[in-house]
Amino acid sequence: MSWAIEHRGYSQRRACGLASIDPRIYRYKCRRSDDADLRQRLRALASERRRFGYRRLHLLLKREGVVVNRKKLYRLYREERLTVRKRGGRKRALGTRAPMAVPQDPNQRWSLDFVSDTLVDGRRFRILCVIDDFSRECLATVVDNSISGQRVARELDGIAERRGYPCLVVSDNGTELTANVMLKWQEERGVEWHYIAPGKPMQNGFVESFNGRLRDECLNEHLFTSYRHARKTIEDWRVDYNLNRPHTSLDGLTPHEFATRSAMDHNVNRANL
Repeated sequence: MSWAIEHRGYSQRRACGLASIDPRIYRYKCRRSDDADLRQRLRALASERRRFGYRRLHLLLKREGVVVNRKKLYRLYREERLTVRKRGGRKRALGTRAPMAVPQDPNQRWSLDFVSDTLVDGRRFRILCVIDDFSRECLATVVDNSISGQRVARELDGIAERRGYPCLVVSDNGTELTANVMLKWQEERGVEWHYIAPGKPMQNGFVESFNGRLRDECLNEHLFTSYRHARKTIEDWRVDYNLNRPHTSLDGLTPHEFATRSAMDHNVNRANL
């Protein structure tokens, strides 16, 4: 229609009439904001969380204080062509991330990971391991045939009832740990969560090291006849690990001794202030 007006000299009304378009529609100018800042932040989050859809990105934006209607966010998400593609196979993350500093106090950072094993009859079970990266204490070894995101959240709340919530949690990108229930848990508890890059397990080195000790000293040494037997054996080993097993990176102290000494040092420092 613009061609007819510019090159044939037709009036706007005549050109609209030939195209069967109301002139008001042709003259309409969109007043909608281009949302440049929101689009930029949405692209940045989608680049960082390549497997997150618009619903989870909406939760992340909400945590940052960005108020936006979910339908509008979906429209921007589609316009920016950010739709999550179906996997054709396992993809590895590109690039690396800067290593995190070693924590200086208890509850500064927890690490989570899963370990799998089997009973003598072939049934599989999973173990959720939770580590305090400062003292290397194992805070929990949850054994079950299946552990959902909701179960993970419940177990973390149980640990926090005894010792408080951590400042930061580190984990891989497992489906249980990236589920919406876990994103909601992070937001409601005010806990920061760091997901390591896929294919880079040593970015979560503290709990990976613990997993190696668990498998070498416990799982490979026992035949488990039932889930109850596995829970008791693994829990007994966890208690022994915390109370009696010396840790070379802790100057030969056990995790419990290191945590106790740290607490005493803090009390002395506060008394001297």
